[in-house]
Amino acid sequence: MKILYVNATVRPDSRTKRIARYLLERIPAEKKIVNLGEEDIRPLNNELLELRTRLIEEQDFDNAIFHYAKDYAEADMIIIVAPYWDLSFPALLKNYIEAINVNGLVFRYTNEGKTEGLCKADKLVYITTSGGDIMSDEFGYGYIKALAQKFHGINDVEYIKAEGLDIHGAKIEEILQKAEKKADKILEDINKV
Repeated sequence: MKILYVNATVRPDSRTKRIARYLLERIPAEKKIVNLGEEDIRPLNNELLELRTRLIEEQDFDNAIFHYAKDYAEADMIIIVAPYWDLSFPALLKNYIEAINVNGLVFRYTNEGKTEGLCKADKLVYITTSGGDIMSDEFGYGYIKALAQKFHGINDVEYIKAEGLDIHGAKIEEILQKAEKKADKILEDINKV
């Protein structure tokens, strides 16, 4: 099994990353790590968009701009780790999504105009933490889940969150351990397969 670990945390002592490590260390598999804070993934501008569009039309996926999309499409399992910032996730993750969401590699349009996922993965796990309460799961997790299920063909999407970590009097260790228990449940499901 090949796991793609997409890390959108930037703090070295990230609590989000702690939960991810807990899960990753317990899955015996080949792991490809993409630390978005260390990558140079820029938002699409007109020049890059024109190049990408031309290459997609020509079905020329050998260009280096498609390597993130290829890794994503070829993974058996994907773990995305992102803190809950400003009702969503860091812009680094949005830039990554633009880089991977490639027609012909990660999804395709059918003759009827519907999307069909081309990803090999059968599971995606989204992990997030928040200092306060997560006001809505739809803006962060919900967005990732919709992309995975409606575009990428990954129907099994799991969610691990730890919220309220910076609220005065929060029992931080208990909150994090509760999230790790959710990771244990995911591990049980993985080991059944």
